[in-house]
Amino acid sequence: MTIVPPADVLGYRIGPDYWWVILVKAVIIVLFLATAAAYSTYAERKVAAHIQLRIGPNRVGPIGLLQPAADAVKLLFKENVAPAGRDRLLYLIAPGFAAAAAIFAFAVIPVNGTQTVDGYQLHWDIAHLNVGLLYILAVTSLGVYAIFLGGWSANSKYSLLGALRSSAQLISYEMAVAFALMGAIILSQSLDLEQIVNAQHHVWFVLLQPLGFLLYYLGALAETNRLPFDLPEAETELVAGYHTEYSGMRFGFYFLGEYINMVTVSAIATTLFLGGWLPLPIIDRLWFIPGWIWFLGKVTLLIFVMMWVRWTLPRLRYDRLMNLGWKVMLPLGLLNIAITGAVVAVKAST
Repeated sequence: MTIVPPADVLGYRIGPDYWWVILVKAVIIVLFLATAAAYSTYAERKVAAHIQLRIGPNRVGPIGLLQPAADAVKLLFKENVAPAGRDRLLYLIAPGFAAAAAIFAFAVIPVNGTQTVDGYQLHWDIAHLNVGLLYILAVTSLGVYAIFLGGWSANSKYSLLGALRSSAQLISYEMAVAFALMGAIILSQSLDLEQIVNAQHHVWFVLLQPLGFLLYYLGALAETNRLPFDLPEAETELVAGYHTEYSGMRFGFYFLGEYINMVTVSAIATTLFLGGWLPLPIIDRLWFIPGWIWFLGKVTLLIFVMMWVRWTLPRLRYDRLMNLGWKVMLPLGLLNIAITGAVVAVKAST
């Protein structure tokens, strides 16, 4: 089967791909993320139920598998109640920022290695950038706008308090997350995510950068507002925080954004520390398994750990959360960069 018809039929290229190839990949990725986010809610309720010795969703569909669809229908038909004194424009667009930032970040994550089909190089990402990691750090920083604008535009003191706490938390932990990723950049000598994965062909970076992986994963929990770092919502203190005044599908977009963020940060951790689509280096017999299955399996494992942590640990106090970010994780991130850089420099000089 020939994938590449004549250029006059296909039209123009955008980077290495034709525009229609990018469009098809974008549709697939968006549908995948929406489905993964929906069924992550189901998985989390099942994980919580098993930890708490309950059954969990089991009424809608076989073993409750249609529960996410039932929740979506409920949100669609739920009345949208909004405060009278809100900023109408910002109140409307803020939930969209939450989901869009996570989806845009996933656009440069390669799910599999580049494959050549009839002379055409097929990249398993929407946009192949040689500075993909830099793009991810830039796009994910937009998530703070969704939370702050949602809390401020609602004209509610509870929402505003939740938004302020969230902004301080995200800004603090973004620096720690960025520093944690520097080790992988130093080892691979690249910002291209495909090259970072290929550099892990013999050994995954999680073995060379255990501190960097731990710092990134803790920062990812804080960036996605997951327990024990869910201070922006803190239902017992702030009546759900920044999205207190949202209902219906507007609340649904915030909810969807949180779970898409879980998939995205787990995919980033898989790409930078767990070898991406590469199988275990010590098991040569498993090379027949497609790379995208390895990738999804690792992402699923990291998401499960996130759920496990949420239903095991209590919420941190706010001052302790900020102290952990600035006084513990940030210095450790700088120390990790210094040690990694020194080791690589010594190795290069010998």
